Amino acid sequence: MQDIFNYSIFGNTTSSYLMAFGIFIFGVVIVYGFKKYILNRLKKWAAKTDNSIDDFLIEVIDKYLILVVYFGVLYISLHTLLLTDDFKHGLRTAAVVLITVLAVRAVVSVVNFGLQSYWHKSVNSLNGEKQLKGVLGLINFVIWVLALVFLLDNLGVKVSAVVAGLGIGGIAVALAAQAILGDLFSYFVIFFDKPFAVGDFIIISDKMGVVEDIGIKTTRIRAIGGELLIFSNTDLTNSRVHNFKKMEQRRVVFKLGVTYQTSSEKLKAIPQMVKQAIEEQEGAAFDRGHFASYGDFSLNFEFVYYVTGADYNKYMDIQQAINLNVFEAFEKEGVEFAYPTQTLFIAKNN
Repeated sequence: MQDIFNYSIFGNTTSSYLMAFGIFIFGVVIVYGFKKYILNRLKKWAAKTDNSIDDFLIEVIDKYLILVVYFGVLYISLHTLLLTDDFKHGLRTAAVVLITVLAVRAVVSVVNFGLQSYWHKSVNSLNGEKQLKGVLGLINFVIWVLALVFLLDNLGVKVSAVVAGLGIGGIAVALAAQAILGDLFSYFVIFFDKPFAVGDFIIISDKMGVVEDIGIKTTRIRAIGGELLIFSNTDLTNSRVHNFKKMEQRRVVFKLGVTYQTSSEKLKAIPQMVKQAIEEQEGAAFDRGHFASYGDFSLNFEFVYYVTGADYNKYMDIQQAINLNVFEAFEKEGVEFAYPTQTLFIAKNN
């Protein structure tokens, strides 16, 4: 029996193999017990909480950390044996590759979770899912490129010359694609600052319309006339953008003029008549009304009121109702609206 335990295979005795196997089995049982009894209880506890951070952290531990621990158990058990240099190098390479891949996947999961949580809390809309996927794709690409450079460096590949070459080439590409890179950075500015979103009605200079799509280089806006306006992201971030979707109330100023033949009593009554017409409309709040000026052919009044919300159709419905009410009130009181007229005085010579 003693000879069996002392029997040597590839430089290790049978007892050494049994000890390594025992360490591996013991470690696997410990990890399996942790996963089944402790981690599952943590999952049930996390499912009862209101936030999703604890659920996400437990999921990361289950998907990535447990695999690393399993491999660590195998790594430790194998290192109790006498191993050849080639086998040690291969084992080390496998460890570096596995840990790097799992670490990058964990980092990507954390970044994706953080950005998705930030986006949904700040926007509360599904219209930006496409924009969010574009940002996540770019960030994930950068993370994997950096991870690849790190992995090659740890595997003994001389990446300093490659990185230096890429740096010089990157400068040349940046100079050649300056406009594209500018639009790309402007895309990130729009994503994080959110001056507008898909579905917002915006005005840029003399152009206006509803935002249909926000891309990495351009933003597409559907104009009121139906045509599609395409702006580069840099143009939008460098312009003054009027966003009517975020408007809580609309300030409306309208004027009307009556004839000079209107009596002073009726002039004094006009502000109250228009005020009543405005206050009768639901969603409209009267601000002020005044006899503002003497015109060339009319006595001019100016009125200001507010409409709650940003709905343009609602504003036009209210304005139409006010115009009709004012017209009816003026017709009832005998007040005439002014329009451009000229009076000629003819002198007769005797």
